Amino acid sequence: MAPIARLFDFIVIGGGSGGLACARRAASYGAKVALIEGSGRLGGTCVNVGCVPKKVMFNGASIVEALEDAKHYGINVGSHTFDWGFLKQARDAYVKRLNGIYATNVAKDNVEYVDGEASFISSTEIRVNDAVLSAKHILIATGGHPIIPALEGAEHGIDSDGFFDLEAQPKKVAVVGSGYIGIELAGIFRALGSDVTVFTRTAQILRHHDNIIGDTMMAEMKRLGVKFEHNMSAHGIKRHEGAELPLELSWSTSGQEGVSSGSYDCVLWAVGRAPNTKALNLGALPEVEINKTGHIVADEYQNTKIPGVYTLGDVYGKSELTPVAIAAGRKLADRLFGGERFAGSKLDYVNIPTVIFGHPTAGTVGLTENEARQAYGDDGIKVYQTRFTNMYYSLTPYKPPTAMKLVVAGPEEKVVGLHLIGRGCDEILQGFGVAIKMGATKKDFDNCVAIHPTSSEEVVTMR
Repeated sequence: MAPIARLFDFIVIGGGSGGLACARRAASYGAKVALIEGSGRLGGTCVNVGCVPKKVMFNGASIVEALEDAKHYGINVGSHTFDWGFLKQARDAYVKRLNGIYATNVAKDNVEYVDGEASFISSTEIRVNDAVLSAKHILIATGGHPIIPALEGAEHGIDSDGFFDLEAQPKKVAVVGSGYIGIELAGIFRALGSDVTVFTRTAQILRHHDNIIGDTMMAEMKRLGVKFEHNMSAHGIKRHEGAELPLELSWSTSGQEGVSSGSYDCVLWAVGRAPNTKALNLGALPEVEINKTGHIVADEYQNTKIPGVYTLGDVYGKSELTPVAIAAGRKLADRLFGGERFAGSKLDYVNIPTVIFGHPTAGTVGLTENEARQAYGDDGIKVYQTRFTNMYYSLTPYKPPTAMKLVVAGPEEKVVGLHLIGRGCDEILQGFGVAIKMGATKKDFDNCVAIHPTSSEEVVTMR
């Protein structure tokens, strides 16, 4: 006999940032909500193997750098060592506390947490474990996962999830990939003392960002000792048991004959991410459209092609950032359960600020210079730039750069892009993101009195 379906107003598949935010907001309106998560812990990528533990590691790396800076201010800190295992244990305990907080909040908000893998029976029914859950509204917010390339021996490497499983610090690391994840982890490894080489398919890094960020980041990483192999294609990994550096990575370089190789004790694949859809049995929903990257297609209101089935976050694939998923989730719940005043509620995906926790940090919002030229034409935009040394480094023999670019369009010089890199830029961007979202012009920036002495004053004094 088939199990009797348990009825809900709303079923959310995925206990990551977007799913949690949507489920809790829906429940606040009185909806009966089920939240299904199969990993055994709430918080998704961000809390468990992403933003949060990454920022802890970034903070540790930044402290090591500050200890080096201290002597130039007359502060004698003596010798110091770094204990990777200690930091990992403390970091994991912090993440576990967050998992518990999320579970407590879900219960407090009267969301029913169902531990298990969800699969569709129909557009209104979900099978999880031995139960069937039914709802008129179902959200797919299952997130994504890092890709391991289909190369010989690739399984001997790790991905960004595996970075957080490392019990000891590798001596020599190959990071294959030069997007923001690869660059962030490479910077952490290097600042904490590992020998690091970044492998990239082109001559650039951070190719989806403005070139002022990629070019400045690469130059500073090289100064810090990170090596780069450009225009390369990885061939695979061979493992040599018992060797001090047991992983032999091989690659070819465009324009050069033959195959090169190097030995490492850690190879980290940072070659992209893919959506988590395999376990969902989407074959039961033939009307749901999947695009060429495997993401679920939805409209601006997060509606899929099936009424009552929605998607957002990394499985949707548009602006794959934690705050985006949270905002989209809350907007969707407002629209579905918040009444008539929220009938048009949706997230505006334009001008979303984001930060790279590299060494140095970088932040960006809006169009890159190249994107702006394509949108408005070469004669339709103007670019303001500045490059300087943060006063923090006034007493140090090394002078890491800070670089800023303001892209404006039209005769009114509306700000359509802001790109920052340098010390403190991660904290500078948020306020300017508000201004740009409100439609600020260069004149508005000029009319703001500068705060001196800060790096941020340069944003409102560019000429």
